Amino acid sequence: MSPAPVPSVGARIRQARLERGLGLRALAREVGVSASLVSQIETGKSQPSVSTLYAITTALGISVESLFEGRETAAATSEVTVVHALAAFSADPGRRIGPLVTPGEREVLELDSGVVWERLGHVPSTDVDFLLVTYRPGGSSSGSGGLMRHAGTEYGYLTSGELVLTLGFDEQVLRPGDAVCFESATPHRYRNDGAEPAVGVWFVASQSVQ
Repeated sequence: MSPAPVPSVGARIRQARLERGLGLRALAREVGVSASLVSQIETGKSQPSVSTLYAITTALGISVESLFEGRETAAATSEVTVVHALAAFSADPGRRIGPLVTPGEREVLELDSGVVWERLGHVPSTDVDFLLVTYRPGGSSSGSGGLMRHAGTEYGYLTSGELVLTLGFDEQVLRPGDAVCFESATPHRYRNDGAEPAVGVWFVASQSVQ
């Protein structure tokens, strides 16, 4: 069974923006992107990069983990099936909490710039991203090449492929079996310069979001 894609991430971002009374242009200014890109992300016409996703959630005061949650959104007619999918997910707490998450139950976020996140598990009331991360050949956490910063502490373990980590002024090449940990507020970026996918397990413990 294939992993289940995470539905309506853009709609959840839009809901959080509206709850905070922010306009598209105001959010775009805070994030440092165009209002048209924010609009395309909210309508599902475009996927954010890792760095843009963290910038948006930081500006909105929400966690990345919350984008995986089955919160019901104000759905348009075209999103009726999404609401049903979220309701079904919420009605199955064993699947959401674990302890076992099989490959077919993992939710997937397809991000821009060749990055895929698969959620490996979640404990309610925690802001922790427990992810299987894949950087496809040429993939990067930032399509523009910029470094990102966000709240929390980041732990990663690479299982296959090679991944280049830029951390502050240093650059490291991660190979299978290598592990990293650092404060996520340190400017950083990941990219895959190789011909094979780079795959690893990542654990990001965020600070509490009020």
